[in-house]
Amino acid sequence: MTSAPDYSQGIDAERALKFAIQHIRGDRVQIIEGIIEPVSPTWDHERAARLVRRQIEDRVDDLECVEGSGNLDLPGSPNWFIPDIAVVPERLAKGGSALLPDQTLLVVEVTSESNVETDRVVKRARYAEYGAPLYLIVDRMEQSLTLFSEPGRLGYTRVDGPHPFGTSVHLPAPFDIALDTTGLT
Repeated sequence: MTSAPDYSQGIDAERALKFAIQHIRGDRVQIIEGIIEPVSPTWDHERAARLVRRQIEDRVDDLECVEGSGNLDLPGSPNWFIPDIAVVPERLAKGGSALLPDQTLLVVEVTSESNVETDRVVKRARYAEYGAPLYLIVDRMEQSLTLFSEPGRLGYTRVDGPHPFGTSVHLPAPFDIALDTTGLT
């Protein structure tokens, strides 16, 4: 009987895992703390993301950026995120594959029953650690929005919210717009 090969020497597990998920046919997947998770949002989830996306579109264009749900790599960790919305400079998006959280202007995650703790705890900590300047959680379970800013290795140092659905939430510079959340109720 032969034993399994020992790949502990010379194989970069993080790189191999991230390469593998980029070559999965069909569904999109992300890696959360080393666990491969499918990205399959419900229609209500998509509706909430669309409400935010539509309100920031004009300002995103003014900033010469694009908003979408492209790949965000967190090098040196077993994480590869696909946010619901990320705003990135167009010059980085053009021809780019995965970007880094500190290359974003804003990251938005919309919670679902299956990922609520991931968005509230794990992603918030990792986005802060990797320098995403603004992290907005649209929490469908609690029916609130919370904006995190001023990232650092120990987390975000500034929190605005939670604001209940139906109230106006201000996105600071470079956006400087108010999000109307009445459509989320």
